[in-house]
Amino acid sequence: MPLALLLEALNWIGAAAFAAAGALTASRKQMDPVGFVLIAALTAFGGGSLRDVLLGRPVIWLSTPGPALMVALVALGVFFAAPHLERRFIPLLWADAVGMALFAVLGAEAAIEEGASLWAAILLGTVTATFGGALRDVVCGEVPLILRREIYATAAALGAALFVTLQGLGAPRDAAVVCGMAAAFALRAAALRHGWSLPAYRPRPGRDYP
Repeated sequence: MPLALLLEALNWIGAAAFAAAGALTASRKQMDPVGFVLIAALTAFGGGSLRDVLLGRPVIWLSTPGPALMVALVALGVFFAAPHLERRFIPLLWADAVGMALFAVLGAEAAIEEGASLWAAILLGTVTATFGGALRDVVCGEVPLILRREIYATAAALGAALFVTLQGLGAPRDAAVVCGMAAAFALRAAALRHGWSLPAYRPRPGRDYP
């Protein structure tokens, strides 16, 4: 498959995964169908929109109705399917992991296409993968995953950095894309499965001063 078609397909898959994660969050908050669509859209498009604005390029989902329609259909599908899921938080985490892995690399790829430096590409890949989820959690009144001890932004940064590094070493772009996504997903999946997390800050007891 040509790279352009591969990236287009992965963009749709990533948006659908993030839309499902957003809609599952809406189900936990017992929202109506409009709320499902709104939270799904925030999750699916938030990171990519911020990336596009920072790169000074058109926001993709505003240029064609296809992505917005797909996200709405996914959200409504979850609205009707969610009552049949006994444990909604687990599918939410895994759908979010898939979207994160895809968008980490796709965000870095978009930045490189626009002439950004390799360092900026890694940052923008991480932003693309995490900002939509952060918007979702803030609107839904939850602490964003990116601010918890969970290995989330770290996994996104790993995937983006591996992709950028392989590109810099002259690896085929298709291979770099697959390796970056696989690394991001593998780290996030291992963290979910084994309960890995980053160390949290532990304040010391206060001291009395004379």
